[in-house]
Amino acid sequence: RSAMSPAAVARGLALAALLVLSPAGATRQARRPNVVLILTDDQDVCLGGMTPLKKTNALIAQMGITFLNAYVPSALCCPSRASILTGKYPHNHHVVNNTLEGNCSSKLWQKIQEPYTFPALLKTMCGYQTFFAGKYLNEYGAEDAGGVGHVPPGWSFWYALEKNSKYYNYTLSVNGKARRHGENYSVDYLTDVLANMSLDFLEYKSNFEPFFMMVSTPAPHSPWTAAPQYTKSFQNVSAPRNSNFNIHGKNKHWLIRQAKTPMTNSSIQFLDDAYRKRWQTLLSVDDLVEKLVKKLELNGELDNTYIFYTSDNGYHTGQFSLPIDKRQLYEFDIKVPLLVRGPGIKPNQTSKMLVANIDLGPTILDIAGYDLNKTQMDGMSLLPLLRGDKNVTWRSDFLVEYQGEGYNGSDPTCPGLGPGVTHCFPDCVCEDSYNNTYACVRTLSTSWDLQYCEFDDREVFVEVYNLTADPHQINNIAKTIDQEILEKMNYRLMMLQSCSGATCRTPGVFDPGYRFDPRLMFSNHGVRARRFSARSL
Repeated sequence: RSAMSPAAVARGLALAALLVLSPAGATRQARRPNVVLILTDDQDVCLGGMTPLKKTNALIAQMGITFLNAYVPSALCCPSRASILTGKYPHNHHVVNNTLEGNCSSKLWQKIQEPYTFPALLKTMCGYQTFFAGKYLNEYGAEDAGGVGHVPPGWSFWYALEKNSKYYNYTLSVNGKARRHGENYSVDYLTDVLANMSLDFLEYKSNFEPFFMMVSTPAPHSPWTAAPQYTKSFQNVSAPRNSNFNIHGKNKHWLIRQAKTPMTNSSIQFLDDAYRKRWQTLLSVDDLVEKLVKKLELNGELDNTYIFYTSDNGYHTGQFSLPIDKRQLYEFDIKVPLLVRGPGIKPNQTSKMLVANIDLGPTILDIAGYDLNKTQMDGMSLLPLLRGDKNVTWRSDFLVEYQGEGYNGSDPTCPGLGPGVTHCFPDCVCEDSYNNTYACVRTLSTSWDLQYCEFDDREVFVEVYNLTADPHQINNIAKTIDQEILEKMNYRLMMLQSCSGATCRTPGVFDPGYRFDPRLMFSNHGVRARRFSARSL
């Protein structure tokens, strides 16, 4: 177990002296809330992803609030995690995919974005002790970007996974020193290792400063390795056969149309197996949550601690005949669980407000008492919603954006498809391509539940869904919806694609305060705006 550093001990002694000299002030300082953020990897909410987590439901959801409309601005690990850390949309943090070239944990990211993440502000400006354990960004630890010796600013204790999710045979950066793990369940199973390191931190941390913990599990990401006691669980479970399962994605972008329908029996067997194993891995996350909550209770800290539970993106298993993955624009990939308990949050609540993971940073800084006007974040603090404030003015839309990944050459699995595709399955159904590049306005207002998307491809393809009538997004209504709505959505999309900070929080198309200002079309992304506005919709 790691003992406290001499610096931490010294800080503790200094604060203890303050406590003696100025009890009222110090007590007020000591009462600032702690925050725990539990982040899973690829956990959906639309297809039953929360079902296995009985203890998490009882200890967080039933003791607090569940956000029924929580989304990510990009349905892929690295861009989404960068949005959590920075409170920014991808076009402002510039992490566009999971590669170093896509700015995932690159030197540029380290220089320009990392110093201003919300944990860095918590530590330097708010005096929080900060703890990270688990998967950080997919390319973290890459030799070209400083290896595991790089510890991002803002973390007092750093236990980060090198590269992408694994359960065994991985390397951790322990405060910048590489520590190799093998395949012995009792000492190496990553979800349990994260739980134990978290408990150690709660045991040995300073009691004179508030703390922030971010615990980022590998589950339920592939390779879906369950703990041995859970490998026989959910034997009769299979992926949900909802109305968009194993159907042809007609009237959709070419990447969706290329999926083979009906899927082969081997594809269906594969995705059912993946679905079952994903649930099995989540049982260890459920155990982790229980251990953390019990330890906080034992320490007498639970009542003064906010606990957030969420995922970096959703997932699909057979929707529109795409076997398994994320990164598409549909609800199953962009919608995530978000549960919160903590001081002042009434138990057993649900909220239908439209929230996004860019809101987590502003919320946690707000909890810590930091002035959000000093940040460049695009998101909004959820604290008024958590407290149940009346008459809160809230957003009615947000931006989804993704830049597709594709090989310059042909995918070796499917050479016949030519260059530009990637993540292909043996039956040559590909989950991504370089022109799977899109931006959407997702609207949820009192009168509209709508998604408007444009692709940056030769077709400049448009997809529009009315989710009130069509919750599974089967019918693309781009050619039949009212022309005026299309034009307003096109303008709103251009505005959001060039927004920054407060301009990302302006009224949406169906809000009473909405105003169309043509001048906004030509700021920042003027070329893109002109190209889109010149074409007929």
